[in-house]
Amino acid sequence: MIFPPFTLKDLIDILLIATILYGVFRLLRHSGAVNLFWGILVFILTWFIVSYVFRLELTGALFDRVISVGAIALIVIFQNEIRTFFNRLGSRMGNMPRMFRTRSSDETRQVLQQVVIACSHMARQRTGALIVLANNQDLASYTETGEHVDALVSTRLIENIFSKNTPLHDGALVIRGNRLVSAACVLPISANRNLPKHYGLRHRAGLGISEKTDAVAVVVSEETGKISVAHDEKITEVEVDELLDVLLVALDFTKAN
Repeated sequence: MIFPPFTLKDLIDILLIATILYGVFRLLRHSGAVNLFWGILVFILTWFIVSYVFRLELTGALFDRVISVGAIALIVIFQNEIRTFFNRLGSRMGNMPRMFRTRSSDETRQVLQQVVIACSHMARQRTGALIVLANNQDLASYTETGEHVDALVSTRLIENIFSKNTPLHDGALVIRGNRLVSAACVLPISANRNLPKHYGLRHRAGLGISEKTDAVAVVVSEETGKISVAHDEKITEVEVDELLDVLLVALDFTKAN
């Protein structure tokens, strides 16, 4: 068998397929369906070998039918993951105009300082909290699940909302700009199986919103008093003295202004 010459176009084609497969792998890994990914990949490779390498017409025709029906079935099964993928793609494309804007982070720094002080107090008091800082994407579908607040960001108000004796402490507080938008909001729960076992529902909800949107979530653990930040499908524990800088970077604001 004589193979055609390998050209630059073939290299680009291979790199594109590898990028797509890696993106699908990351998407399914966070949804806990990574084994299904490997099963689908093995099936596609088998179909390619049967149809295009050995050219078995009968077996290839059977595989073609399964592929055509299976593609529709996969769209139905993974509709949430597909929606997440296009949401994140749109969010990244929406970030591009920010390169051409000049912004001052002074107001944002002041707002975040209020959040940091509140988190510091709640961490010392072991008060559980989940604060979502909106970025570019609209979070209306999540803010509508909570109680409308519409108030200026302040340390005392944040602490009061998460006080155990108040009806709004259970759920997420969403902040956009310098406004507390909504409290007691319901967020999507992450299905990531690689999270440490000591992470509770607050941490999974914080990671979940970072998987679905470009928002940044701050979680204060009720059990340990530790602070975690979830952004871009990752969640990490941070110290109080570095929380402000972490949030500024995650929200794409410069530190020096």
